[in-house]
Order: sequence, then structure tokens, then C-alpha cells
Amino acid sequence: MRRRFLLIATVATALLAGCSGGGGTDSAAAGSPVSGGALTWGIETEPITLNPHQYAQAKARLLTWNNFEALLTHDDKGGYLPWLANGYQVSPDGLVYTVKLRSGVSFSDGTPFDAAAVKANIDLLLSDGYAPTVAAVQLKNLKSVDIVDPSTVTYTLKQPDVLILDFLSSPQGAVVSPASLKAAKNLKAGGPELAGTGPFILDRYTPGQEIHYKKNPAYRGKPARLDEVTYRFLKESSVRVGALTSGQVQVIEGVPATDQARITGNPALTLSRGLNSGSAYSYYFNVTHAPFDDIRVRQAFRDALDVDTVLKGVYRGTATRAWSVIGPASPLYDKSLEGTYGTNPGRANATLDAAGWNARDAQGFRVKDGKRLTVRLVQSSPFVRDRRDILAQAVQAAVKQSAGIDLQVSVVDQGTATKALEDNQYEVFDNSRADTDAGAALNLLLSSSGAINRLGIQDKAIDGLLDKGQAEGDPAARAGVYRDLQQKVVAEQALIQPLYAPADQIAANKKAGGLGFEPTAGVPASAYTVWLSK
Repeated sequence: MRRRFLLIATVATALLAGCSGGGGTDSAAAGSPVSGGALTWGIETEPITLNPHQYAQAKARLLTWNNFEALLTHDDKGGYLPWLANGYQVSPDGLVYTVKLRSGVSFSDGTPFDAAAVKANIDLLLSDGYAPTVAAVQLKNLKSVDIVDPSTVTYTLKQPDVLILDFLSSPQGAVVSPASLKAAKNLKAGGPELAGTGPFILDRYTPGQEIHYKKNPAYRGKPARLDEVTYRFLKESSVRVGALTSGQVQVIEGVPATDQARITGNPALTLSRGLNSGSAYSYYFNVTHAPFDDIRVRQAFRDALDVDTVLKGVYRGTATRAWSVIGPASPLYDKSLEGTYGTNPGRANATLDAAGWNARDAQGFRVKDGKRLTVRLVQSSPFVRDRRDILAQAVQAAVKQSAGIDLQVSVVDQGTATKALEDNQYEVFDNSRADTDAGAALNLLLSSSGAINRLGIQDKAIDGLLDKGQAEGDPAARAGVYRDLQQKVVAEQALIQPLYAPADQIAANKKAGGLGFEPTAGVPASAYTVWLSK
């Protein structure tokens, strides 16, 4: 691996575009940036945790980066820039990462940020039961973290692993005050008790209602422009848009096609969009039991579904069709899959006939050995975004009409959904992840030991490709590995029904400036660069 050293001086002009710091793009309508003021922002999803180490919802990133920071951030081409770090070196064999830390930085509770704090966070992440998905994927090949001096730390790997840099720039890699981690009463839930180094301090959280941040007066470098920002939890899109148009909030995120005309038709408002990176929103077929243990049924489900028509009906032409488990915004996306499968009801019906599902009941559903062709999709309500419940209903109607498949959809609380998954009482699992590196998402979703491998797939060839992709440092060679992986899981084994590439929308009063999307991730950025004109 080529030896590298990144210096903070080389990226000084780019820091405001970094994901950890905010990533906003100034709006001309808002005029020149100003300091001061209080902003209210309506958001779609209430986080299930405010501890960045436990991060699991893409919609929580814009909150996380307000009060926490990672060692690295991203540029707009997917590269890595220093943030809490001054720079890093990689040994020629790719096994040792030496990271130089910023000096003079403190957490909001007064605890100094140094190498000991970094190591304390890693030690906690690797402890039993604390953050198993992080330990199993991003830190899978970490051998040790060692303190060289107060401003230098080394990460030693068991084998080369490019995902270590993704970790160092991710919410899970955010550095939290060790003192606050020890003192927190409910560590996994997080909240005001946990202290970060970010431009804001989380000082108030009212579950079900709102979360409030105030400017960090001791923030190193350029301070936030806003004095305070309140995020209100407004789950229904019509309520969010109504709050914006009535002036109750100045910014909202999550504006579906059904409500966008109310924004674009109002000269006082702006609307912008960002395409997420990571994995596409897809249905994953559970292959551990019938009927999706039969590849013919998986293929038939995909042939029975006209994805373009369903997406058009639900999203009115605003959704980007997905053809692979990886989203098209990722450099690892295999474009050759486009148009190669699906939307063939005739073939779907012939395939199901051949698979023995050749009888129909009184409701028109296919039957085999007296049992209806039923598949269950259990959606966890905290993760339902972008009208995915409405999309599921549209898919349900489509596969019934075209092939007699009974897709049963239920939207339940997180505990009920978790139990259904643990008890293997489902046939379809829906998921998307906004990971900046799609490889991190695929390790969770497709690996035999993946924490959210709801396919139940145990395939040594897939595991081998995942391991190879995680170790490969050459971008072109790495893309080739993931191309082979996508061909295997999408084209050859029909394990997945890709639906659309997730996107985010930000609507705002034109007095709000500095809004934007995280480079690479494509999700709404934090409030760091945001201002509100008088």
C-alpha cells in the first residue's frame, strides 16, 4: 500500500465541506452568513438512541454530528480528510495506521481530548455486548490500539482492512468523553449525559417531542453560527410541510413527492435533494425456510413485480430505481445489472407453476399442498421512512394481481419486529443503509456472521468476496470484487429485490442558509454551517 500522510494544512479550505462538521452549501436566497439566532427544524424520525456508538438510523446522522466528531471526515469524492486528527500515516504493509491528533481540544464536559480518550472509546466498542455490529465489521480486523504519546495513537490490524478508515469517519467512530461514558446512567440510550467535542451541546431531550442543542462556547476553531437549534419530531410529512409553510419551523427534512408542490409553489421556500450512498432500499428474501428457500419462487417474485410502475405510483417519478444491493451513488455499483431481470408476469406464473404452486384458492392466491403462497414483511416503525409502508402496500397489490402471491405487511413497534426476526417469523426483510462505504453495509447484510443477515444465507463464496473487498486497497480492483459479489447475490441467486436508491430532501424558508448534504453519504448535514438571516 502506498505510504500516505495527510496534513491539516492541505485541507483547511475544505473543512466546512466535511461530513463531521456539517457540509452545508450556502443558499444565495439567505444572503451572507450571519451569527446568532435560534432555528427550529422538523425531522421525520426520532432516534432510537442518542449514543453515536449505537448509531443505526440514517436519519439520526444530522443530529449526531452536532455534538460529536470523528477523527476523519469525507471530501465530496469519497476521500478522507482529517477532522479531530491532524493527519494519518499508513505503513507500507497496510497493517499500522498512525494518527496524529489535534491538540488543545476538550470535550464539552471539560475532559481533554487526547490519545487516552481515543483508546478508551475503542476499548468500550470492543467490550462484550456494547456495540457488536461495530466490533464484527468495522473493527473486525483490529488487533490493538496503542498510545504513542498524548497526541498520537496507532491502530494495528491483523490483516489489511480499508474499512478502518470508514470507521474513523463514521458516527460509530465518534469520540465521546470517557468521563461521560463512565457516568452515564443509560449508556446505550445516550442523551445529554454524553459529552462530545462538537460545535453544539445537547442540553435537552423530550422523548416524542423534540431535542435541543445550544452552541458550544468552547468549540475549537470556527464556532457554529446559530446560538441554538431545536429539532421537532414530526413523523407525518403533511404535518412537517404544514409547520414549514405556517412558519412554526424554518427547515424540514423528508418531503415526499405528494407534498413537494406545496414547497416548490411557494416563493418563500426552497427544496433540495441528495441521493444517499451505501446500500439500496431492498427486500431481502429469507432463504432458511419455504417458500424462498426455492430460487424459483424468488425469481418469480421479482418477475411478478413491475418496480418502475410501483415506484411511479408511490413517489410520482421522484424515486431512483435500484437494480442492485448497492446504490447507484456508490463507486462500487454494478451498472451492468440494469434491465437484466424482473417485470415479466408471464414468466413469473410459468415459474410458479413449475415449482408446484399451480393451484389457486378462492381469493386468487396460489396454493401448494393446501398451503397458500404467503410471505410476511414485518416493518419496524422507527425505521419506516420515505412512505415505505405505502410502498409495501403497492408491492402487495402488484404481486397478488400479477402472480397470486400473498405478501402480508405489518408495521409494528421495534420490540415486536425484533422478536419476529429473532423467531424467524418472516419471509421478507426490508433495509437500506447510508454507509459512506457500501462494503460496511454488505458485511452486515450478506456475511454468514453478519449482524443483520436476515437472508439466513451461509455461503462461503459470498463470505470470501466480502473479505477480499474489505482487504483490497486498490479502488479499481475493489470495484471488481464487489461487481462479482453483486452478480452473485442479485443475478445468480436472486436473493434480493432491489427497489429504490434512498434520497433525502431539505425544504427551508429562504432565510435559512448554509444547508446541505453530507459529502459521500448524501444525507442532510448537521446545523454546524447553518445560519438564519434577520
